[in-house]
Amino acid sequence: MSTNKVNINTLIDEAKFTPFHWGVLIWCLLIIIFDGYDLVIYGVALPLLMQEWSLSAVQAGILASTALFGMMFGAMSFGTLSDKLGRKKTIMICVAIFSGFTFIGAFATSPVEFGILRFLAGLGIGGVMPNVVALMTEYAPKRIRSTLVALMFSGYAIGGMTSALLGAWLVPQFGWKIMFLLAGTPLLFLPILWKYLPESLMYLTNKQQTAEAQNIIQKISPTQVIGSDTQFVLNEVQKGDEAPLKALFQQGRTFSTFMFWLAFFMCLLMVYALGSWLPKLMIQAGYSLGASMIFLFALNIGGMIGAIGGGYLADRFHIKKVLTIMFLCGAASLILLGYNSPQFVLYSLIAVAGAATIGSQILLYTFVAQYYPSTVRSTGMGWASGIGRIGAIVGPVLTGALLTMNLPHQMNFFAIAIPGLIAALAIFLVNLKMSVEGQALATPEIHTDSLAEKAS
Repeated sequence: MSTNKVNINTLIDEAKFTPFHWGVLIWCLLIIIFDGYDLVIYGVALPLLMQEWSLSAVQAGILASTALFGMMFGAMSFGTLSDKLGRKKTIMICVAIFSGFTFIGAFATSPVEFGILRFLAGLGIGGVMPNVVALMTEYAPKRIRSTLVALMFSGYAIGGMTSALLGAWLVPQFGWKIMFLLAGTPLLFLPILWKYLPESLMYLTNKQQTAEAQNIIQKISPTQVIGSDTQFVLNEVQKGDEAPLKALFQQGRTFSTFMFWLAFFMCLLMVYALGSWLPKLMIQAGYSLGASMIFLFALNIGGMIGAIGGGYLADRFHIKKVLTIMFLCGAASLILLGYNSPQFVLYSLIAVAGAATIGSQILLYTFVAQYYPSTVRSTGMGWASGIGRIGAIVGPVLTGALLTMNLPHQMNFFAIAIPGLIAALAIFLVNLKMSVEGQALATPEIHTDSLAEKAS
């Protein structure tokens, strides 16, 4: 008996944008907003915590790094777990972890207790990111995939700004604990998330959960005819990809995997170095404290524009080219910041630097998600993000050490630009022929010269 085969990858790639896609985008956006709120919360509470527990700047910095260490381990472990357990369950676990332990953080009575709870919350924060990106990537139509992931990521900034605004309003009246109590709100949404957040269609197909897969397919493509003889297939599962972590270094992906790790490390080093030290760097360059804080705002605005604009460009040109150019532009803007410029030019350079660091970080997730097969996607993103978190930890420390050397401010900006050049080179060296798309195009059944050229 002949079977009617439906290729899941092709179906999603060519799908029209439906209310179902809106639902996935909104729920993923909401999760990222919660995640962004949770990540910024420490900075809002920091001044009062330092006062209450008599913390030095160094001690406060160490306390902040506990969450970053948690995020590193969370990204690595939960990314791998998701490829075995499913995106939906893993996301639910991560939301429960970061919301629950942040909520409990309000009852901490010492810096040690607080640090342990921030580490545990960091596990959830780090774990949710690769899985939400993987889920959005796996449902987004190919022509707007990068744009949708970038729009989803804008929730990070929304969550961060919400945390800052609520902090400015509530903390003077109720103290720092109110921010941590409010962080428990996502726990109330877990039953709703469980009901409405769909499982990855790639995962359902791999696990042969046909009934649930059929239901989702009818929402994505209502015109798709599904009968009793219909068989769902994927075009990207290869032998060796069953063991997620090992698979990152198979099928010719070893070199590109290391390049992704290097790019993530350098990118997050720049993001956290600039986020922590930009006001101080600008003060050293001769600007007032007030102006320096506005520079930080311009950096984040640039990040938002870079993420959404970069996503739009990546859907029209290849994401590899867009990322390489963005990193090069970011390095150039940082070097130019070391020299006196008119105010408009100065703000423009900082915005470009924000786009090339914060914006590129978001596009990096998208690139990694598109590079690996669905069976190892979260693992690939989780490990790349985890290595990146080491850069996030190192960045502020290295920049602080740089400032203590009392070098000319031009040299400071040049030093921070170097990771951008290294990241650009790393992305440039990623081998597209070993990506999911590249290997699909190279198969004998569909191989043509033009397709091979496109893959390279």
